[in-house]
Amino acid sequence: MPVYIYKGMTSAGKATKGSVTAESMASARARMRREGLFLTDISESKEDDVTRKTDEGEGSRINIEFHLRRKIPMLENAIATRQLATLVNAGIPLVEALTALVQQIEHARLRSVLANVRDKVNEGSTLADALEGTQQFDTLYVSMVRAGEAGGALGVVLERVADYMESAVSLSNKVTSIMVYPAVMLGFSALVVAVLVTFVLPQITGLLESLGQELPWYTRFIIALSDVMREYWWAILGGGAAFIAAFRSIIATERGRAAYDRAILKTPILGRITRVVAIARFSRTLGTLLNSGVGIVQALDISRHVAKNQVIGEAIVQARRSVLEGATLAAPLRASGQFPPMVLTMIEVGERGGEVDTMLMRVADTYDEQVENSITRLTSLLEPLLILLMVGIVLVIILATLLPLLDITSSMA
Repeated sequence: MPVYIYKGMTSAGKATKGSVTAESMASARARMRREGLFLTDISESKEDDVTRKTDEGEGSRINIEFHLRRKIPMLENAIATRQLATLVNAGIPLVEALTALVQQIEHARLRSVLANVRDKVNEGSTLADALEGTQQFDTLYVSMVRAGEAGGALGVVLERVADYMESAVSLSNKVTSIMVYPAVMLGFSALVVAVLVTFVLPQITGLLESLGQELPWYTRFIIALSDVMREYWWAILGGGAAFIAAFRSIIATERGRAAYDRAILKTPILGRITRVVAIARFSRTLGTLLNSGVGIVQALDISRHVAKNQVIGEAIVQARRSVLEGATLAAPLRASGQFPPMVLTMIEVGERGGEVDTMLMRVADTYDEQVENSITRLTSLLEPLLILLMVGIVLVIILATLLPLLDITSSMA
């Protein structure tokens, strides 16, 4: 659909400019008149991949398809959803609320997407259909908005969506924090070893070999390892890259991913954290969907994807099949053996009292706290271990070269 760039005046006499998508120039003019704008200039855009800002801060959408190829960060979506919920709950009509939201959004891609959503809603589309058409909002988001529109509680549902997204971002940040410190320490250790192997060891090695004395086995081993790393570093890097590529190819398959997820769950410390994170995601997603009016079968189908673990996802699929056959939710989850007794007990209590969504949210809150505690303990454990590992590697290299020098010096005295 063509994009038209316009300039004009609002009913209050304020100059404005921007862009609008329409089937023709006449349709664009008609839409501007309906919005209360008096056009002074309008022309079809000839650009296809540039986004410019207007005086009011609104991004001119030149090619929405280009922007849709890139994913909008979840935190940006959460902030925009929270703002839209506030506007809708204040009684502002949806089109006006979307217009106000577009004007204050700073993220260029999100601003372009929401401008497209506003235009579609203005043409008579539902908000859920407009969001789905952008391909920037997942099934969970669209399903909750659709349920909110059907139940006449769009503002409340948008608040729940924002709460869910903010919780998901917080949980993701906590999980990421596990890897940051170990990665930094291991990277620093690798740098120290590389400097020792590349610059220090060759000089000491030349000195030791020039003395013509027999070296201890551990010194010969360190020297040989240094020579291999300096001579065949390209093969080592290539082998590492090939291993990573092969590993990613394997876990990209269904069987490979299932085997990897199963192995991770059996890992002593990491497995427990992975299980807790997956159950927290599942519980919060399912609870939020049920609380928003989404049917349990559809909610289970959506929730299995956010667990991001095929073993637990398969247990959720079996639960969905059982629910379709008229069984309770807790029974198939218990039979899978993947869910702790506390989670199952709370779901059973919720089913008896008709408060499954409330119980699931409590489970999610409890497990989010467990994730934070587990991460804190793991980080406090990894810190001294990684320091000892780094010191140990450097110490072995230094002693392997220093001790022979000391022996030679003492024999010469």
